[in-house]
Amino acid sequence: MISFNYETEFLLDSEDAHESWLSKVIASEGKKEGEINYIFCDDDYLVEINQQYLDHDTLTDVISFDYSIGNELHGDIFISVERVRENALDFAVTFEEELRRVLVHGVLHYCGYKDKCEEDELVMRAKEEEKMQLFHVKHNT
Repeated sequence: MISFNYETEFLLDSEDAHESWLSKVIASEGKKEGEINYIFCDDDYLVEINQQYLDHDTLTDVISFDYSIGNELHGDIFISVERVRENALDFAVTFEEELRRVLVHGVLHYCGYKDKCEEDELVMRAKEEEKMQLFHVKHNT
């Protein structure tokens, strides 16, 4: 089960569409969906987590804690909405696109993809792009 939690004023549009998409991403990687919690927060909240659990004193857009058991994915994914907004401007993409990239990034880590070296980062970026193509929102007409 995928759940969305909020430690800031931000609210995710189309939670159901995002949940369905992330479930498809997990299935497309041959994994089983366990309990995955997304926590939307601000920079200060995420810096505190970064310092407390990872010994890093830096701003970041996403931190994921992986509690997966074998092929079943479980974890907590913390996302700084402030960082996502700023990164969207820096990368000249919409906020929604950058947010989806960060949402899928955490799940891809649980699927075994890394991003600590340049080669791994290139694979991760390609996977993000591939999985973002699976996102669709139904429009009422």
